[in-house]
Amino acid sequence: MGVPSIRSSFFVFFALVFVALHGLLVTLSAASESEVADETPFTYIEGTGKGPKEWGRIDPRWRECGTGKLQSPIDLLDERVQVFPNLGKLKRDYKPAPATVRNRGHDITVMWKGDAGKININGTYYKLLQCHWHSPSEHTFNGSRYDLELHVIHLSSHGEIAVIGIVYTYGRPDPFLTKLLEHIRAVGKKGVVGKKERDLGVINPGIIKFGSRKYFRYIGSLTVPPCTEGIVWTIVGKVRTVSREQVRALREAVHDGYESNARPTQQLDGRAVWLYTPRVDGGAA
Repeated sequence: MGVPSIRSSFFVFFALVFVALHGLLVTLSAASESEVADETPFTYIEGTGKGPKEWGRIDPRWRECGTGKLQSPIDLLDERVQVFPNLGKLKRDYKPAPATVRNRGHDITVMWKGDAGKININGTYYKLLQCHWHSPSEHTFNGSRYDLELHVIHLSSHGEIAVIGIVYTYGRPDPFLTKLLEHIRAVGKKGVVGKKERDLGVINPGIIKFGSRKYFRYIGSLTVPPCTEGIVWTIVGKVRTVSREQVRALREAVHDGYESNARPTQQLDGRAVWLYTPRVDGGAA
């Protein structure tokens, strides 16, 4: 790709970011609950009248699920991806903070209280709020779906949401889930009756391993209702490992019918998908 093309693509990309994020102003509390808190109105099973294809018609506030043009997840197809080293290294500065684990019915979520650190994307700081899991993975790579996907949710001071996605295949246990496993089981559907949330004490989000400076970047949406658009997505390039026992615990904890909680991939609709990879000509970007 020549220099004129790179420069042109650079401005197109950041113009898209500005347009997509303009007006996406939400409060901190709203962002932490930006995904629907009660899963009852929707399912992941087509043919129930509440499956993914129907989400946009269930509630007027969820219209974007059916009509949006910046929807997630997507298939990260090699031929669509544009290498763009000027995106720069993803900078994160996490620190230990009190946290809880919550069973939201459709997923298991870890929520940090207070200041658990931040990430820096293109000079904008996004505060860490929470993370949760989807099994199987929601994003696919050249049509291949992995066994698990972690979404780490962040919010800027201007109300912009950034999500880091990490995919996993079966193998060695994940250190983060190892630390949380007994707590996840405790808030599971077979755990203490009525106990949907549990204090974890101080949890260091640095335990979440990225394992790669290579990543994909695109503008998308939340992957559950209300499917809010304008989300800055960063999908880590390295596939990490998770044990079958850990995935089984996540699936057994959620409510019946939500064991498989991955939304089908959505149309790209002409969006740019960028790939950042460290330079090899004498140093990293």
